[in-house]
Amino acid sequence: MGLRFTTRRSDSPWVDAVWTCASDRVTTMTSVAGVRWGLVFWEQGGRAYAGVTGPETRTGTAPVPEGARFTGIDFAVGTSLRLVPAAALVDGGIELPDTTGRTFRLDGARWETPGPDDVEALVGRLVRTGAVVRDPLVAEVLRGHEPDVSGRTVERRFRAAAGLTRGAVRQIERARGAAELLAAGETAADVIAKLDYFDEPHLARALRTYVGRTAGQLRDGTGGAIALDLGQRLTS
Repeated sequence: MGLRFTTRRSDSPWVDAVWTCASDRVTTMTSVAGVRWGLVFWEQGGRAYAGVTGPETRTGTAPVPEGARFTGIDFAVGTSLRLVPAAALVDGGIELPDTTGRTFRLDGARWETPGPDDVEALVGRLVRTGAVVRDPLVAEVLRGHEPDVSGRTVERRFRAAAGLTRGAVRQIERARGAAELLAAGETAADVIAKLDYFDEPHLARALRTYVGRTAGQLRDGTGGAIALDLGQRLTS
């Protein structure tokens, strides 16, 4: 099968989703642009690893080793690590040092490595100690509210919290939404109308830039493994 993905939503306002992945063989996966940072924990070859992932502004290809098992946390937009500027994580990440099979080190402290069902408890501890913080203005903007500050202030705080501009977040999220609709069987014409793309070439460019698939590939479920939340993520 190659890769087996599962994804679930979280009831924590600090977390967008929790995902797991297991690989049966060496393979590659199409990474999709995303606006969230995260924590990822994995085991491979008898060793344990942990890392911080950042927002991705373009699609790409990521190698996946054989026999690896992953647990990942996608944090909500507007949250960030206290000691790491959000912009420093964009299109990159950090491997955390001194990781064991039971614990990992972050923000000067040692934490118990979570399983998929323990994520919210870990995040609660990270929030209480101040290791993970949030800008409430960003959450307010994302809910569609217009705060009583200048547009320049909103943009500055949005970029500081998310590492991306509001425009970049909208474009990436729209492309991901288009991909999910297409994978669910919607036609390109329906997606263009629902998500306000200008025309089919406009949609195609967005999919090529941010998703790495054509509309036809998404509807047919072809093109190999892809890291996109479709209830059960696509596998190879």
